[in-house]
Amino acid sequence: MKQLDTHTVTVGENTFYIRPFPAFRAANISGNLTSLITPIIGGLLPLLDQIDLNEKENPFDISFEAVAPAISGAFSSLSGDQLENLLKELLIINRNVSYEDPDARKAVILTEDLVNELFCADTQDMFLLAYEVIKINYGGFFGKLGNRFGIAIRAVAKKVPSMANTAI
Repeated sequence: MKQLDTHTVTVGENTFYIRPFPAFRAANISGNLTSLITPIIGGLLPLLDQIDLNEKENPFDISFEAVAPAISGAFSSLSGDQLENLLKELLIINRNVSYEDPDARKAVILTEDLVNELFCADTQDMFLLAYEVIKINYGGFFGKLGNRFGIAIRAVAKKVPSMANTAI
């Protein structure tokens, strides 16, 4: 993937164009991203008991009802300011996301005002767009980590029940 490559994604009824971050900027943002993701991973660790390692079950196949309490607990430890700042970094500060403006009939760089307009009463779509930015910039990184350490972490969690209640 090259820095000037553009990825088109549709979120809700809107089309967005996402460019990857420059390498050093991506490294900087990954620190903030990791500090936000770590509590979520810790909150989801108890769910690993439900995954059969022998069947190599996909962790994303766990029912939402099983995941909801863990996600709720994980998010309770996050700061709203941290989350807001990360979303601004992912979506507007780096000027890496454009929006197909139907009125202007062209793509325009996302700004805070535009994000506020587009996602007013649809905040979940803002999170979906941020997820797409993360996937484009860090998908390979987290995928490689998961491939290398995911099964090991699950195996340890099954063997050491006390880990299920401990944040990573």
